[in-house]
Amino acid sequence: MIRSYSMRGVSGPAARAVQLAQEYLRSLDPGGRIHDVQTDPRFQHRGVDLLWERSTRAVEGIEVKGDRNARRGNYFFELVSNLEKNTPGCFLYSEADLLLYVFVAPREIHRLPMRSTRQWFLENAKRFPLKQARTRTGLSTYTTVGAAVPVREVLSQVPGASRLRLPNPAKAANERRVTLR
Repeated sequence: MIRSYSMRGVSGPAARAVQLAQEYLRSLDPGGRIHDVQTDPRFQHRGVDLLWERSTRAVEGIEVKGDRNARRGNYFFELVSNLEKNTPGCFLYSEADLLLYVFVAPREIHRLPMRSTRQWFLENAKRFPLKQARTRTGLSTYTTVGAAVPVREVLSQVPGASRLRLPNPAKAANERRVTLR
């Protein structure tokens, strides 16, 4: 089954994923600086969305991938960005140091070291089914192809891979109100 989306339908969750990624990075290093370079052509072709200038280290490139469906238990590693134009998927060419895979609804951040995750995937790629998604942009449509890779396998087999659920600020505010009464 090929899933279909509109550009409007995917841009909202993508923007939310970047916001959550920034929140996560700020929690790790409040003194660091985050630069959003998603629209900068110098970084677009490198597959880098954010530059993270840590207070104790050099700058790291971050690729952010947002996903609305955590229930499936899979990552969607993009192998072909636009099938009709034969453009490679970001997962294969990104020069980012980290892939922050964000499951938007549960506010879950998966920190995947890009190089070791890609190497692990390439060594195991034949085991994972390919999936397609179609996206409408105005009158045209393009097809993205990716591999459905189980989250549990990546987290257990890729050194340095981890996940964290961000606290929900609305829920925390409600809990404080209940406690204060």
